[in-house]
Amino acid sequence: MKLYYIPASCSLAPHIVAHELGLDLALVKVDHRTHRTELGGDYRGTNPLGYVPALELDDGQVFREGAVVLQYLADLKPEAGLAPAHGTMERYWLQEWLNFLSAEVHKGFIPLLYAGLAGNYVETARPKLAQRYAWIDAQLAGRDFLMGAQFTVADAYLFALTGWGQAAWLTSYYKAGIHFDGLGNLAAWYERLRARPSVRLALEREGLA
Repeated sequence: MKLYYIPASCSLAPHIVAHELGLDLALVKVDHRTHRTELGGDYRGTNPLGYVPALELDDGQVFREGAVVLQYLADLKPEAGLAPAHGTMERYWLQEWLNFLSAEVHKGFIPLLYAGLAGNYVETARPKLAQRYAWIDAQLAGRDFLMGAQFTVADAYLFALTGWGQAAWLTSYYKAGIHFDGLGNLAAWYERLRARPSVRLALEREGLA
């Protein structure tokens, strides 16, 4: 299998999961400006929309949506518990988290990442995103991870997104900062994630350590 990624993007999430599961994935770096891969190919042949991640299976089929990629990888080794079993209530709670992160947090960052184009809308988007993070902080009260005591693919996704709000080059240039002031549960969760070997390996591989 091949995982197409852009450093520091949302593709960091399946990259973390791959390390967590010990999967032998071929990592293919994509240039976000030219859409060329490090192998010299045109990434738009894999995903015409141009965004990452994309997971190319050994038979040539391609998953192009991050939430699907995460669940597919988790289901390769269900004994690891990164996604609850299909048909259980816990699986639906996981899917609720993944949908929330995609629609309310991932998309919520977009105006901040394109502040020059978004203009004054940034001042509307920033407090809305901050409210979402305050809600997440409340959900983490008394929990080690989003689903409780078990690390799941939702934690990997949130970590990748939250990194955008912490990276100095993003906060200074794109004004995308999300601060942990008053969000003690989130801050403690973030440090727990950073300490995981799978996270450290993925950050190192992407030059983000």
